[in-house]
Amino acid sequence: MKFSISCNELQKVLSNISGVIPQKSTLPILENFLFELEKDKLKITATDIEMLMSISVKAKGLSDGKIAIPGKRLLETVRSLQNTDIEISVDKSNNKITMITETGEYKLTGESHENFPTIGVPEKTDDIKIDAELLKRIISKTTFAVSPDELRPAMTGVLVQIRKNEIRAVSTDGHRLVKMENKNLDMNKVDKDIIIPVKALNLVLRTLTGKECSVSLSESHVMFRMDDTVLMSRMIEEKYPNYESVIPLDNEKKLIADKNQLLNTVKRTALFASSTTHQVRFSMKNGKAVISAEDIDYGSEAKETVKCEYSSEPMEIGFNSSYVTDILSHIDTDEVIFLFSSSTRACIIQPGTQRDGENLLMLVMPVRLNV
Repeated sequence: MKFSISCNELQKVLSNISGVIPQKSTLPILENFLFELEKDKLKITATDIEMLMSISVKAKGLSDGKIAIPGKRLLETVRSLQNTDIEISVDKSNNKITMITETGEYKLTGESHENFPTIGVPEKTDDIKIDAELLKRIISKTTFAVSPDELRPAMTGVLVQIRKNEIRAVSTDGHRLVKMENKNLDMNKVDKDIIIPVKALNLVLRTLTGKECSVSLSESHVMFRMDDTVLMSRMIEEKYPNYESVIPLDNEKKLIADKNQLLNTVKRTALFASSTTHQVRFSMKNGKAVISAEDIDYGSEAKETVKCEYSSEPMEIGFNSSYVTDILSHIDTDEVIFLFSSSTRACIIQPGTQRDGENLLMLVMPVRLNV
């Protein structure tokens, strides 16, 4: 096996695909990239058993072959070389890898491609196509609220509900929830509820190119095809919590404010909040909201007033500032709407205006106010 390729091009591919490689593994082979060369087409693959990702790139092929190459050392070497070409050759008899540039020569020992695990491509799938920009939007608006708690595996992914002409994506960590619906779609008569791991969705978001993405769904796996990139992941086969039951229907108190002003205010006041609770207090009455925080242990406090539209009875409610800033950072309209019921019930947060055919709803649970 022998070929040459631009270091910049190779680094781009390796950086995109390296996110699949597990941080810790009992299988050393998973710390490798699989290189497969056929003429001028180089396919690079990484897997963690649950997920597999491959990207094809053009190279100047001299002789075909396959080899597993240590991932971390290869990526760091290529990243440090940058603006040059690199020639990579493999001695099949001992899996020795030689990398040559204009100024240097580097050697590695790889492993046989036969030791590299693969995931079989499902034969029976439901196939849909989705606009690339819409898929990016769905992923970016939901993944931030996914739970990191592996004891609740269903909540470590995004629930995707696919209907005839609608897609709904839901994520929650128990403290906040995001529900995003889009009805401008033709889902090719597919009717399914699936949970996709957040790791897979973040990799799709990072590598998604082109105008359209093809998605194939089997009983246990989801596959994304994006130009020269293929990502296949096992789905989370757990029951997702009944999220509809936690979305309040009677939040009649409405606050409308400038999103950026409110976001910056919460960020500033949160600097003075307790490092344990991160609590900020919203006090609302007569067209204004006072955002405040304090840290009794260190004797610090902050208070800012934000003009807003609010005409309901006065109300105070507390939030974890991290959750509020996360939600506000993922709203892309100039205005934001808060819908309240009481200081102990969930608050709904929505953009000032919804996009055509889209409904974005975010929810945050309150925290008990310090007396």
